[in-house]
Amino acid sequence: MPDARIEAAVANWAPRFLAQGVDPNDFARVTAPLERWEQWLDAWVANGDQHAALARDAERSRRRVTAGRAWVRAALSYHFAKFVWMVDLARHRQAADRAVAALRRAHAMLDPTAERLEVPFEATTMVATLRRPLDGGRPPLVLLLPGLDSTKEEFFNWEGVFLERGMATLSLDGPGQGETGYATHIRPDYEVAVTAALDHLAGRDDLDLGRVGAVGVSLGGYYAPRAAAFEPRVRAAVAIGGPYNFGDCWGGLPQLTRETFVHHSGAGGQAAGERAARALDLAPVLPRLRQPLLVIFGKLDRLIPFGHAERVAAEAPNAELVMFQEGNHVCNNLPYRSQPLAADWIGERLADVG
Repeated sequence: MPDARIEAAVANWAPRFLAQGVDPNDFARVTAPLERWEQWLDAWVANGDQHAALARDAERSRRRVTAGRAWVRAALSYHFAKFVWMVDLARHRQAADRAVAALRRAHAMLDPTAERLEVPFEATTMVATLRRPLDGGRPPLVLLLPGLDSTKEEFFNWEGVFLERGMATLSLDGPGQGETGYATHIRPDYEVAVTAALDHLAGRDDLDLGRVGAVGVSLGGYYAPRAAAFEPRVRAAVAIGGPYNFGDCWGGLPQLTRETFVHHSGAGGQAAGERAARALDLAPVLPRLRQPLLVIFGKLDRLIPFGHAERVAAEAPNAELVMFQEGNHVCNNLPYRSQPLAADWIGERLADVG
């Protein structure tokens, strides 16, 4: 019988795995035999290895698309092996590095123009993935901002929703996220990361940096409106499943989420983690947010109460709220509704920028 942490991971995040491209058969096969949380990482790494082997076989046969899609599945498996798994940080890092490497192979097969960007940031470096639509030109740019436990390696298919609508994407590992998180911690003023990324891109002639949007998922749904409030180059923002004040959610969060936040925030324990979470507060920020903001939320969200979305939409001067009555966290059980909505809405707002 699975322990409570495995039960919580399956109950809270199964729709997210499927929405981001994990095969449902893989999800059932990998998770069904697990009994202890300690087994989670090895099981998902083994699944990633299977897809990596398929990718290499396809590469040897010069079947680039087949190889690329297998590398995407491998990257997702390695990423989800460690996403809230804080049992052994050395093995966590190993799985993360394999996710990064697998995604780079996927880019080589499926989108050779994808760029790995290393952005100077204070005393360290942020890492991001820049992708542009196939028809070239000077497309608008959408910043895709991960949440607490997501990274750019989770976003290949999510990026495609924007690319096929003619927008470029920058999937950013900001402070406390992904590769950037190796040397940084979560911080409330996420706008400093967005400003550094846009400064790094300044002067490029293959992007229209007069038309920049930001879309954040989960905790990224705090980062996107926060960044827009302080960075005028962000002309519109979408918050999907984000909190009004993350600390207000603390008592209802899964233990795995609290442990992950403590780690990525650099807090010394649960009490310090809750204090750090309370600093992620949109209350003082929303009145200064003048850009259009779309808040997308699922009323059945088990991590963040839907009242948070209502408060964000009510207090931002130029916001609209779409509440999916049957939606869960980040509306991952309704990706065919929430993802096109986010991409269409921000594409229309960026098209209107004079």
